Amino acid sequence: MSHIVILEIGIAVLLVASVGLLANKLKFSVIPFFIIIGMVLGNKEYPSFVSDVLVSIDNASFTAGFNKVWGFFTFSESKPFIDFMGRLGVLFLLFYLGLEFSVGRLIKSGKSIVTGGSLYVLLNFVSGLLIGWLMDLPFKELMVLCGLMTSSSTAIVAKVLTDLKRTANPETEVIMGMIMFDDLFIAMHISFLSGLILTGGTSVGAVLGTSLLALGFILAFLILGRKLIPFIDKLLQDKSSELFILVIFSLLFVIAGFSETIHVAEAIGALMAGLVFADSKYLKKIEHMVLPYKDFFGAMFFFSFGLSINIYTLGGAVAWAALAAIVTIICNLASGFFAAHFAKMKPKASFDIGFTLSARGEFSIIMANIGKAGGLLPVLQSFVVVYVLILSIISPLLTKESRNVWDKLFGKEEKVPKPKKTLAELETRIPKED
Repeated sequence: MSHIVILEIGIAVLLVASVGLLANKLKFSVIPFFIIIGMVLGNKEYPSFVSDVLVSIDNASFTAGFNKVWGFFTFSESKPFIDFMGRLGVLFLLFYLGLEFSVGRLIKSGKSIVTGGSLYVLLNFVSGLLIGWLMDLPFKELMVLCGLMTSSSTAIVAKVLTDLKRTANPETEVIMGMIMFDDLFIAMHISFLSGLILTGGTSVGAVLGTSLLALGFILAFLILGRKLIPFIDKLLQDKSSELFILVIFSLLFVIAGFSETIHVAEAIGALMAGLVFADSKYLKKIEHMVLPYKDFFGAMFFFSFGLSINIYTLGGAVAWAALAAIVTIICNLASGFFAAHFAKMKPKASFDIGFTLSARGEFSIIMANIGKAGGLLPVLQSFVVVYVLILSIISPLLTKESRNVWDKLFGKEEKVPKPKKTLAELETRIPKED
């Protein structure tokens, strides 16, 4: 059946593009649309209403033809390739994030961002402990849940700020600083989860050893990478676009693959590669060339995640995910309030910060996939689907209406009218002629 693989992949890309166009028309984030279309088509059994129609038609040849066509939309032959494209999507998403991340920028952002980011991580991590305790989850599942509830979606946040034309607003610097701080924490937490779950470590010493190895790898890579960047720049100098992208991709895949062999998640290796290339003098060219791959394979990552979900198993996680989403929004508003306070902004900015940071997406799914690879309870997959869908839809809407929500809760801020100048004051400003 290998001859239909290309056709199935073509159908998958066409469907992803179609729902993406629909999302843009509706002015929603594309991520939930990619996941939903994957969930709808990922099940080999078609919906019950379709079965009823086929029974009512009662035509064997028509049913056989329909089943053959439906087979193209279950992606049974191409699913391994789609899953691999999704895996590449993780690498490109993390690599591109690393290109835009800078430890120096985080340090220069000031105490307000570090303090706000620390409170953000603490409040959301504790909320994960609370929800996990209520769900009576084992320790490994609890740690995954804490991670996926702490990780904001950089992709959604950046898109929302751009769409709402708020990139130049003063609170945006605080938001992006807190995002960077959160991403740094999540990188460490993914390394911890890899040691706890993927390596099969059972003792505290084994897990701690793997986590320290990951930390050592990250620190060594940052130090050595910065020293190697002049050599890399020299390697990239005056290269054709073909050779340029080949050099970049070869280094990305080798670094990510090597990190996986030492039990550090390949996603962290991709992030580290991006951090190193962020200091290159060819940064803009690298971003420009990598962006299309990040967008394409990133979309396939969310689609492939949807394909792996059985839509009929989500019911048991809806109530818990909805409760977790409410708790997440409350915690983010609290962290936004403190961040705005430390940055000496008006309290009104706390709603802009909190609602924007409530979006969940790629990192939550990555950590849920670590749990799946480690054979943890399936409830994590069901939980993260509903949780991400709720917040990836609600957060952009709340961000758009954040100022209206503040006004309705606390009233509009009265603008103090500027005192009118007298004629005498205006005359003193007119230069006298000699």
